[in-house]
Amino acid sequence: MRCIVVYKSIHHHNTERVARSMAEAIGAECLPVEQSDPLAARDFDLIGLGSGIYFSAHHEELLHWVTGLGKLNRKKIFIFSTSGFEELIFHRALKEKLESLGALIIGEFKCGGWHTFGPFSADGGLQQGRPDRLDLQNAADFAREIAERADRGNSA
Repeated sequence: MRCIVVYKSIHHHNTERVARSMAEAIGAECLPVEQSDPLAARDFDLIGLGSGIYFSAHHEELLHWVTGLGKLNRKKIFIFSTSGFEELIFHRALKEKLESLGALIIGEFKCGGWHTFGPFSADGGLQQGRPDRLDLQNAADFAREIAERADRGNSA
């Protein structure tokens, strides 16, 4: 099964570390959004998409990139994020966009990410030291579980 993980990571490269941990665990290609082509990503059996959370949603570049995927016909996709605030409601915009294109969301992952933007920079920010070793292990475990689930679905 061919897998790709596409991510947008800016400030502290929190999401990049999570994306790479996931990709390594499942032998996936791993590319930043600015170096990936949405049409080429459609050729993969499983697509992972993630970014840090900015103003309660995934990064706008990732949201725009998703539009380039076109119709997805139940393509298997998982979503992930890092954030100073750990809430899945922040996945809503990306999830709704993907579902409107016909994607099948087969899992979501989130973990803390070191957040030093704006007023949160005081005292070193939120979620200092995150993602940590346990977060990266959890990300790898999640990716393996999702890939196994996706592969079982392909062979059924």
